[in-house]
Amino acid sequence: MTMTDISKIKRIAVLGAGESGVGAAILAMSRGIGVLVSDSGKISAKYRDILTSRGIPFEEGGHSEDEILKADMVVKSPGIPPTTPLVRRLAAQGTPIVSEIEFAGYFTDSKMICITGSNGKTTTTMLTFHILREAGLDVGMAGNVGRSLALQVAEEPHEYYVIELSSFQLENMYDFKAHVAVILNITPDHMDRYDHSMELYTAAKFRILRNQTDDDYFIYWLGDPIVSRQVEQLQSHARMLPFSETPCAEAAAWTEDGVLNFKTSNEAWEMPRRDISLPGLHNLYNSMAAGLSASALHISPEVTCRALADFEAVEHRLEFVREVDGVRYINDSKATNVNSTWYALESMTARTVLILGGKDKGNDYSEILPLVREKVKAIVCMGVDNSKLLDFFGTTVPDIADCHSLEEAIQACRRLSAPGDTVLLSPCCASFDLFTSYEDRGRRFKDAVAAL
Repeated sequence: MTMTDISKIKRIAVLGAGESGVGAAILAMSRGIGVLVSDSGKISAKYRDILTSRGIPFEEGGHSEDEILKADMVVKSPGIPPTTPLVRRLAAQGTPIVSEIEFAGYFTDSKMICITGSNGKTTTTMLTFHILREAGLDVGMAGNVGRSLALQVAEEPHEYYVIELSSFQLENMYDFKAHVAVILNITPDHMDRYDHSMELYTAAKFRILRNQTDDDYFIYWLGDPIVSRQVEQLQSHARMLPFSETPCAEAAAWTEDGVLNFKTSNEAWEMPRRDISLPGLHNLYNSMAAGLSASALHISPEVTCRALADFEAVEHRLEFVREVDGVRYINDSKATNVNSTWYALESMTARTVLILGGKDKGNDYSEILPLVREKVKAIVCMGVDNSKLLDFFGTTVPDIADCHSLEEAIQACRRLSAPGDTVLLSPCCASFDLFTSYEDRGRRFKDAVAAL
C-alpha cells in the first residue's frame, strides 16, 4: 500500500468502534469514502450516538463478513490480533489492513512526533505536548492519549501532532512517517500477542522508524540493551539523539553532578535535575526524551526548562492519593508490566506495602525481586487468580495476602501497614480480570482510599 493508492479507495470497513475506529470513519466520510463500522461487541453509547448523528453505517455484536471482505481497505482497531479469523481472511485475499494512525497519515502533511516504548510513553507524550504548547506551536495530541488522530485531521487539523504509539498500532503502519521518533525502552510486554518472542515485539516497536529521512530525528535510551543492540544493526537515515543517565560521548542528553545536560547540533544547554517537576529515575529519562524532541523542533531552552519544571504528573502513574493514619497511598495503576513496577519501586523511599495482580501477560517477576527484597514489607495480591504471584513471592516477604477484590485488598493494606509506610498500587499486570481498564482500577482505588 502506498500513499498514492489512497485515491483509489472508494469504500473502507472499520473494525472496532472505539475512539480510533470512529475517528477513522469520520475522516473517511469527510473525504467522500464509503464506510461501514463493525464491532464484534457492544458499541458504547457515546460512540453509537456519534455514528448515528453523522449517518455513518455501523453494526455491533458481530461482523457482516461478506460485506467487510468487499472493502477496498480495512482500518483495524489495534486491540484486534492479526490472528483473528476475519483478519486472516482479509490478509489472504490481499485487502490492505491499516491502523487508524496510518489511515490519518494519508490525509495530512503535519509534522509527527511519535513516542513508543514499553514504559513511560504516556508521560513522555504529555510532557512533549506540554513543551510544544508552551512554545506556542499549533499542536494536537493523539494515539493512546488525547483524541483520535483521524478525527483531528478531519475536523481540527494541527501543524504538529505528538502521538503515543503502542506496538499494536505500529503493526499496521506502512507509509506513515515520524519527523521525530522516540523509543524509550523495550522490556517484555504483551508476550502473549507476540508468541513469547522478544524479536517479534522489538520488530513491532522499531516500525516507528519506517520512512524516516535525513531531515528526521531518532531519539532513544542508550542504557536499554535491547534498543542499543537493535540500533547497532540499524540502517537509518535519521539523525540520532541518544540519551543516557551518565556522561557518555555519544549522548545528546545526560546527567552529571545533579545537572541535566543537552547537547545537539543546534545548541547546548542545561538545567538542575532538582528543577524537573517529575521525581524518579524513569521520569529523568522521560524528561530527557521530551527535551531532545523539543530541541529537534528548535524550541528554545528557556521554554523547555520552564515546561519541564511546571509539568503536572499523569493520572495513574505514581499519583499521590492521600495520607491516612500516617500511611501514604500511591496510585500506579498504569504499571501493567514488570519493568514499569521496577521503576515505581526504585522511586520508593519508605517501607512499602505493594499491591500486585491482575491478568498476567506471561510475566517474569524476577526483574523486581531485588527491589522487593530491599523495599517491600508486604505484598497484597489482588486478582481472580493469584497463584503465580503467591508461588513466586511467597517466601520473599514477611507477609503476603491473597485477595480477590479491591475492597479486600484495601483492608489487607490497612492491616499490614503502619505509620511511615507507603501503600503502592503498582500491579505488574493488566486490569481485565477485575476491572474494565487500568483507569477504572486506578479510579476505584482512589475512591476506596478517599473513603477510608
